[in-house]
Amino acid sequence: MSELLWSRAKKKIIGTTSAFDGMVLFLPVRLQESPTVFTVKKEFDQSTVEVTLTLTQELPPASPTCLQLFNIIFRRDLSLIGMKQIGRNYFCPDEKIAVDRHKMEVWPGFSTSIAQYEKNVMLCADLSHKVMRKITVLDMMLEMYQKFGPRFKDMCVKNLVGEIVLTRYNNKTYRIDDIDFEKNPMYSFEGRKGENMTLVDYYKKAYQLNVTDLKQPLLVSNPKAKDRNRGQTGPIFLVPELCVLTGLSDDMRADFNVMKDLAVHTRIDPNNRYKKLMMFINRLANNPEVQKEMGGWGLRFAKNLLQFNGRVLPTEQISQRTGQYTYQQETADWTRNMRDQKLLTSVNLQKWVVVCTKRDQGPANDLVMNLKKVGPPMGIMVNNPEVVALNDDRTDTFFRALQASVNNDTQLVMVMVPSNRKDRYDAIKKFCCVDHPVPSQVVVARTVLKAKGLMSVATKIMIQINCKLGGEVWALQIPLQNCMVIGVDTYHERGNKSVGAFVASLNKTFTRYYSRCSVQEKGQELSDALRTHMTAAIRKYHEVNKGLPDRIILFRDGVGDGQLAAVYEHEIPQLQACFGTVHPGYDPKFCAIVVKKRISTRFFAGDQGRGFRNPLPGTVADMEVTRPDWYDFFLVSQSVRQGTVSPTHYNVIFDTSGLKPDHIQKLAYKLTHLYYNWPGTIRVPAPCQYAHKLAFLVGQSIHKEPSHELSDRLFYL
Repeated sequence: MSELLWSRAKKKIIGTTSAFDGMVLFLPVRLQESPTVFTVKKEFDQSTVEVTLTLTQELPPASPTCLQLFNIIFRRDLSLIGMKQIGRNYFCPDEKIAVDRHKMEVWPGFSTSIAQYEKNVMLCADLSHKVMRKITVLDMMLEMYQKFGPRFKDMCVKNLVGEIVLTRYNNKTYRIDDIDFEKNPMYSFEGRKGENMTLVDYYKKAYQLNVTDLKQPLLVSNPKAKDRNRGQTGPIFLVPELCVLTGLSDDMRADFNVMKDLAVHTRIDPNNRYKKLMMFINRLANNPEVQKEMGGWGLRFAKNLLQFNGRVLPTEQISQRTGQYTYQQETADWTRNMRDQKLLTSVNLQKWVVVCTKRDQGPANDLVMNLKKVGPPMGIMVNNPEVVALNDDRTDTFFRALQASVNNDTQLVMVMVPSNRKDRYDAIKKFCCVDHPVPSQVVVARTVLKAKGLMSVATKIMIQINCKLGGEVWALQIPLQNCMVIGVDTYHERGNKSVGAFVASLNKTFTRYYSRCSVQEKGQELSDALRTHMTAAIRKYHEVNKGLPDRIILFRDGVGDGQLAAVYEHEIPQLQACFGTVHPGYDPKFCAIVVKKRISTRFFAGDQGRGFRNPLPGTVADMEVTRPDWYDFFLVSQSVRQGTVSPTHYNVIFDTSGLKPDHIQKLAYKLTHLYYNWPGTIRVPAPCQYAHKLAFLVGQSIHKEPSHELSDRLFYL
């Protein structure tokens, strides 16, 4: 039933307050008659339709369907205050911010959801921003036509397919799946009433828009599941002139000036974030139409944000070979403390190869000299490398040089490249990870040439090299005995298959790891290869430690709320089933934790009298904002210099570990200290971040499972 069919009879029979989701009609009071029958006339042909309303059930306040109703009501409230829905969130187009320097606009808005929390039904709201390009897709096409000429079509496909566009006439987003250069706006189709019309006619009639360029090609967007459910079976054709790109391209993300200028508007500190949220609440509370809508249901919003007490975990003691130290809790950074400390375990760099062009031989020599300086204080002796100087920077030239210079005795290959060309980087990594497994370090020459302090750059590279050779940088005191921690993540590359990565610890201090990965079907999040990876990891643990782990704790990243049940039903049984195949009767204590970063929850420390600030690293929230039917908690583990810190949500979906909630929280926080690419805490446990790095490398560059010869080293850092 369409809302249009009963809107006229609504006031008389149903009343002024109701909510309709397309299938079910919700009312705040019971109708006098059940069923209630009335008739309405269709507008376009004046035919009569009989509508029957039948009471199916009364919803108790605790019913999950009530949450669906509350969200329907709230979405209507957002429309009443002039906000527009784009994707899942609502934005304020009237408050858009122009970033003229980069031909962009920033639309401020909010991400919102209503859910049942520990004690109450609450609204979770956070600021959201949508980046829009000021120029249309047609403008971009014309620029590419002038720039690339005969390669115009290929460049359009390369730069536009996979991007998300917004059609401002209806504020809907579409993914560009293809570009049809054979069709144009004069393309005709059959309308709803069976009439034949062109796209030009359609936009003129439906939106009063004139399409000016009648020769432009059409963008093709394949229908989503919800579009197919509405009967949209064929592709959706879009006119480039009426579309603008949303979001940021990879080139824009890599442009420091673009990100810096956008950060002024998108990275908002806690105090200003609080003020904007309070303005949002007051805007809803003071709008007469919203109050009328809410009042009809007997609902209202609280006047302030939720206040509760959290806990702050203590700072950790960091250990290296020559000493121990701690750090300031506010920054959670021990860069300075590491100076003049030897790495926990180091591997001497004896036989290694440096490949570069003749033009970059100077920067390559400077870097080698600095690596030889910074190595010994860390405990690493660095021998002179074999330097291979190339005549040109073609990809096949680098490839042939690697084939000729790398042998079974080579510990490491360092390749200095003139620029960030992806095809060249991919070829180097594929050779070093698949064809001839050897740890590799790729350095862009510009990094060395423009470095203000080359010793600092060399120090970071030397730490990475040590990890890739099997060394360890620092450790923490972790009381768990005979325990294995695992990180699992999935990388989805647009248009290609997904990559699942599995990283498992091999020692007591969780500083050495064994890694495997698998290439999965496009868009697949739940890995079918977990059983194989887990079996291999346990056997490797036994090989290293001469015993099996008594306790296994898995941190699973990249899973949304809607997939929790599937993870529990699909992945957990896989993992449990493999234990007995490793050794008869082997049944370790097991805990599976889903780690979520993409959440709207934000925490502020302090009060309005003194102003709000970011919570300290180590802050745990495990009451009030947790779910009544979940075993979950929030952890703020990192410090940020700009904007508001984002907590991480941990949901324990299976647990026979015997650990108390406090122990699991402390373990999660300890593991955020052990990511060797950053001398400070990070947002997720180190095994998750290592799994992310591995999945990203395979999905972006090598597209194949790396050689198992590298599996016991962090070759993907």
